This record gives sequence, structure tokens and C-alpha cells, in this order.
Amino acid sequence: MRAKKLTKETVLQLGVTDRGFPQFSSGDAVRVAQRIKEGDKERIQYFEGDVIAIHHNGVSSTFTVRRIGANGVAVERIFPFYSPKIESIEFIREGDVCRAKLYYMRGRIGKRARVKEKIRTHEEKEAGVALGYENAAPEAATDVAATETPVEERQS
Repeated sequence: MRAKKLTKETVLQLGVTDRGFPQFSSGDAVRVAQRIKEGDKERIQYFEGDVIAIHHNGVSSTFTVRRIGANGVAVERIFPFYSPKIESIEFIREGDVCRAKLYYMRGRIGKRARVKEKIRTHEEKEAGVALGYENAAPEAATDVAATETPVEERQS
């Protein structure tokens, strides 16, 4: 038998296409719209919460979303990123965290179970520093710099 010359990297990239979802990371709050089929009817169900983990594994990439449901009961769902059942992902806010996996949130209750929101300055938002989070194009940062007029130096 002959080898088909497929490396591990090429196998992981098989079937990977751009879904058009916004870029998000751990700690961010997202709303996932998932198609649910009940009998012969199909509807869209939304699941909103904080992303506590992202596993990058080619077509098998997944992300875990956690929210606090009724009576303070936490609910976690693992979504396959390339699943055709995911209709859309809406980015809500950016979280201020320093870790890739937020499994420590499972042991927290009450106000401690919330993720702190990352605060951005007005200039950062206009310049589109948050790549993928804002709808500002990279050209917007150069346009802002081009419209500024230099201040003339005063001679004393």
C-alpha cells in the first residue's frame, strides 16, 4: 500500500471552512443560536453565557459555554464549532481574564461566579484594537491618524 501523503496538519484542516462567526476567547460572553428539531418542526434556541474553554482541534474544535440558570443552578454546554446545527454566534462582551481555561468558575457561586468585563478606552474602540470584537476595519485606524492635523509649535 502507498501512503496518501497526508500529514497530521492536513488531516486536521480537512473540512475546515470559515463560518463567519465573530472571534471570541475564554471569558467572553456569547449568545449561541442552535437549530433544534422537534418532530417535523425546527426552531432556534439561544444559549447565552460565558465561554470557559476553547479546544482548537481542526474540524473537531469545540467551545464550552456556562451560564447560571434558574435557582442558581449552573448549566454548561459544549458546542462543536463546525456543526451545521449552530446557526450563529453573537458576541456580547469581552471578559477580563488571564487564563485559557476557566474551570475554576465551576466552584464559585453568587457574585464570585461572574466574569469581570474588560473596559476599553474610546480610542481603542475606534481604532479597532480589539481584533474581531469590533466592526471597525484596520483601515479605520489609519484614517483616524490621517485626519488629525499637526499642531504648530509656538515660538517663544
